[in-house]
Amino acid sequence: MQNDISVFRLSNGLQVLLKEIHTTPIISQWIWYRVGSRNEKPGIRGISHWVEHLQFKGTEKYPIEELDQTISRVGGIWNAMTHLDWTTYYETLPAEEIDLALDLEADRMQNSIFDEKEIAAERTVVISELEGNENEPLFHLNSAIQAEAFHVHPYDHDVIGTLEDLQTITRDQLFTYYHNHYHPANAILSIAGDFNAAELKNKIERVFSSIPGESVAGEQIPPEPPQTQEKRIELKGPGDALYIQISYRAPRAHSREFFTVSVLDSLLAGPSPLVMFGGGGISNRTSRLYQALVEKDIAVSVNGDIQATIDPFLHTFILTLNPDADPLKALQTFDDEIKRIQQEKTAPQEIERAIQQAEAMFAYGSENITNQAFWMGYSSIFAEYNWYDNYLQSLRSVTSSDIQALAQEHFAFQNRTVGTYFPTQEA
Repeated sequence: MQNDISVFRLSNGLQVLLKEIHTTPIISQWIWYRVGSRNEKPGIRGISHWVEHLQFKGTEKYPIEELDQTISRVGGIWNAMTHLDWTTYYETLPAEEIDLALDLEADRMQNSIFDEKEIAAERTVVISELEGNENEPLFHLNSAIQAEAFHVHPYDHDVIGTLEDLQTITRDQLFTYYHNHYHPANAILSIAGDFNAAELKNKIERVFSSIPGESVAGEQIPPEPPQTQEKRIELKGPGDALYIQISYRAPRAHSREFFTVSVLDSLLAGPSPLVMFGGGGISNRTSRLYQALVEKDIAVSVNGDIQATIDPFLHTFILTLNPDADPLKALQTFDDEIKRIQQEKTAPQEIERAIQQAEAMFAYGSENITNQAFWMGYSSIFAEYNWYDNYLQSLRSVTSSDIQALAQEHFAFQNRTVGTYFPTQEA
């Protein structure tokens, strides 16, 4: 893939990645900002996601009453996402409308209005979203585990933020945050589709070069100290299922260990999709934890999750137990499988199957133009764009010895936080 990507940077700092794909007359444009919940401090937790909402509330050139129709009227789709390390906006639309997509994102990079009435309306929206999430057992459990696992690093809270901060964040704080983070030197523009890269480069320079490039001060993100003992939490709440979440401190994406953990994840629970959309369709029935827990009627389901992040985050397993299952037995069964992968070399054919499943998941998540544009920018947030190109090769380089050695370190009791959610049967 990397051989046909055009990579350049404008004088104002905007990083650009272009990939020509002439299979269909569409383009997908993504603009990425290096800002997410990782950049938030107490008092403004949830501000990154809120700013994302306000980017859809209009500029003078694209007022709110017209903005929503701007892309749909030409047959396109658009959306946005906020995550731990990034915020991104995308448009997928007919190739001849690329000028519209470029102009729209260049305009709202610098000219979003932040109207007081819209801020008040979105305060209600994001608080309602938070309250809705908190009624979901797994959100409640995961948020509690994040807060317990991180006491120094800002990965300690969910992207949606906290109620106390969402109630008090001001318009000045929102606009200042936007001004500080939404500028070319803090952005990546990744575009894939039916275009001529040389011609598109000229258009990008014409549209974006006049935007001032702010200096990017090195934001000091405090590292989380190593965990020295196992942490456990118990929650009770409405629901009809008992959940156990086991989260281990995980390596950052830009490390060799990340790929070994990815293979471990696939061996134990089936491959994780890595991205917020795409992927799927891969059964985890051959995974060790499925066979030990689901096949034995201890759990209804078992899932793993490993995310590519700038700083070390979490490698998580979620067990949904059968109604009559003993949670202590479920956790002991889980630990027995962990001990087995620590003490015994994994057979080459089992590693091969796990890697093939991870490869298939990766392929499903990168098969269309929108996803390919996504991957270029996404990889550039925490590594370089060619992290995507090298992903499969990196998985293939993992050996049985790598797996056993890292399992002994990674799955240490003192490296994990265990949470149990007990349903109260209350609706």
